[in-house]
Amino acid sequence: MYIYQNFINFAFKLEKYRMDENINRIKVVLCEKNIKGKWLAEQLKVNPTTVSKWCTNTSQPDLYTFKKIASLINVPVVELLR
Repeated sequence: MYIYQNFINFAFKLEKYRMDENINRIKVVLCEKNIKGKWLAEQLKVNPTTVSKWCTNTSQPDLYTFKKIASLINVPVVELLR
C-alpha cells in the first residue's frame, strides 16, 4: 500500500515539474547496480534511446514501467524517484 501511495503522489506531482529537472534516479541506480541501459531496454522491449531519455530526464516512463524497472533491477520503486 505504501508503494501504491507513493505512485499516486508521484503521478500528481509529475505535472508540476518541468522535464528538464531531475525527476527520476534511473541512471544513478543503474550505475550503482552496474547495469547497462541497453540491457534494461532489452528486458523492457523498448528502444535503447527510450531508456537513454529516461536516464537523462528528457522524458519519463509511466508508473507501470517504473514498477517493471524496479522489479528488474531489484530495488524499491521509491529508490528510482526523487
